[in-house]
Amino acid sequence: MPIRIVRSAVLCAAASLAVTTASPQQQPQTLLATPTTVVWGYYSAHAKPVLTVHSGDTVTIQTLSTCGPPERLESLGVPTADVPSYVADIYKNYPAADKGPGGHILTGPVAITEAEPGDVLEVRIQKINIDVPWACNGFGPGRGFLPNDFPYGHTRIIPLDREKMIGHFAPGIDIPLHPFFGSMGIAPPEGAGKYNSAPPWMHAGNIDNKEMVAGTTLYIPINAKGALFEAGDGHAGQGNGEVDITALETFLTGTFQFIVHKGSLADQHRLLWPRAETPTAYISMGFSEDLKTATEMAVRNMIGFLSEQNPDFPHLSREDAYSLISVACDVDITQLVDTNSGVHVMCPKAIFTGPRTQSAP
Repeated sequence: MPIRIVRSAVLCAAASLAVTTASPQQQPQTLLATPTTVVWGYYSAHAKPVLTVHSGDTVTIQTLSTCGPPERLESLGVPTADVPSYVADIYKNYPAADKGPGGHILTGPVAITEAEPGDVLEVRIQKINIDVPWACNGFGPGRGFLPNDFPYGHTRIIPLDREKMIGHFAPGIDIPLHPFFGSMGIAPPEGAGKYNSAPPWMHAGNIDNKEMVAGTTLYIPINAKGALFEAGDGHAGQGNGEVDITALETFLTGTFQFIVHKGSLADQHRLLWPRAETPTAYISMGFSEDLKTATEMAVRNMIGFLSEQNPDFPHLSREDAYSLISVACDVDITQLVDTNSGVHVMCPKAIFTGPRTQSAP
C-alpha cells in the first residue's frame, strides 16, 4: 500500500511533514443532487455519508439553489425548461421529518476516509459551473439587514449570460459573474447535533464569502471522523455584506479536491477556525452574532496565521503581525445576515518578498 505525504496540519503550525497511509487515489467521481444525496438545512457529525473518498481524491458535486421549488420559480417567470429536472424530485421526495432546522439544501455529506478530529481538511475549489441562465434575489418580512425599512417580501429573477459571464440586473446595469458556493462546510463538533445551515461557524458552512471562487483553497479544522463535507447555496455573484439576505442565487456544479493534513487536538497552534487562500491573498475569518466580536476574531486569526501558522514564509512576532494587518491588509465585512455575521481579513501575498520557508512548495 503506498503512502501519501502531505504537509502537516499547520498550514496549521509547523513546517514538518506528516505521512498518511491511504489507498491508491480513486478516479474523479460525480455526486448528483437527488433526494438521497442531499441534506436539508443542517450539518451534523451524525449525518450518513453518501460518498466516501480518500485524501487526494476529486469529486464533482451538483447542487441546488435557494430559490425554491419549480412552481415558485415558474410563477416568477422562469421557463419550465430552465428549471433542472432534479429539483422537483427533491422537493417532492425528500423526507419532511428530516428537514431543518435551516433551509439550505446541501449536497453530501462526502466522507474522507483519513480525516480525524484535530486534522485539517484542505478543499481545493478547482472548477465552478453555472447550470442555469438565471439567478434569483429576494428578501422577506423580518429578514435582511434592514428589516424595518422593508417589512414585506420582494423577489426578482436576473437573467445570466453565461458566455459573457454577465448578469443583466436591469436595463443599463450589468453585473460581472464570479460564481462561488455560499455554503461549503463539514460536520461541527459532535455535541452540536443537527447544526442549522444558516450560521457560519468553526465548521465553515454558510460563510457567504465571495472570494471562494474557482482557484481558491479553503482550510477547515476537522471536528468529526470523515470530516463530512457538504456544499450548496450557489451564487453567481455577491457584494460584500449580502445585505438583503440573498445574492445572485443560482444552481452550481463544483469540482473539489480534498486533502487531509494530519494534526493533533493537543497542538496548541493548530487551526481552530476556517481560513482560505486565493492565488494572491491569505484570508482569515471570524463569525459571531456581534459584528465587533466577528471582526476581533478575524483579526486575531490573521495574527495567529502570520505569527504561528504561515507555511510559506518565516513567522512574524505577534506585534509585527498586528502592525502588518493595519498597514497592508483589508478587513472586510463578509455578510451581515446569517445570524452569525462574518468578517474576513485579506492579506496580499505580494507583500512577502523575502525567501520562502523550506517547507513551502
